[in-house]
Amino acid sequence: MGDGKHQPSRRNGWLGGESQDKGSRQRETRWLTPSPIVDALGAFDLDPCGAPGHTLARRTFQIDDGQDGLELPWVGRVFLNPPYGKLTLPFMRKMADHGNGTALIFARTETAMFFETVWDRATAILFLKGRVTFLDAQGAPAKANSGAPSCLVAYGAADATALYECGLDGMFIRLRDGGEK
Repeated sequence: MGDGKHQPSRRNGWLGGESQDKGSRQRETRWLTPSPIVDALGAFDLDPCGAPGHTLARRTFQIDDGQDGLELPWVGRVFLNPPYGKLTLPFMRKMADHGNGTALIFARTETAMFFETVWDRATAILFLKGRVTFLDAQGAPAKANSGAPSCLVAYGAADATALYECGLDGMFIRLRDGGEK
């Protein structure tokens, strides 16, 4: 810490799968989105969970640089691939409150998080066919697919239209008209 370099905030404990609890099982929480998914959806203004060398939006918050996407304000159309685990819910709450963008999450439709932030608040969902093979924190394809189904969740009419027209293989479901938060 005394080397003069800026140290990222670890308040949320999501940098590189780190855990504040001693003895807890370490696992990666950062899995990067393959660019063809984002490219199919059009341009985004912000990626609040960005990683070095992996640009998906005009502006990227990187926890590695002390830019905590949960604490900084979101502006414009957001692409969100939240850290997996305990931080998925607070990031999805912030996305639902923001109401303008698309999130890539596991399609765990029965969970309290899905009910609170998707079923009750999203505009549309695209359940992706097959399983996504994410990229690791260095940008290399993971050794295996995610092991669970994924979906893209739209907030706002423009993002619902982008999901409907994106050409990604899957099942589109409109939940409500856009504009509601």
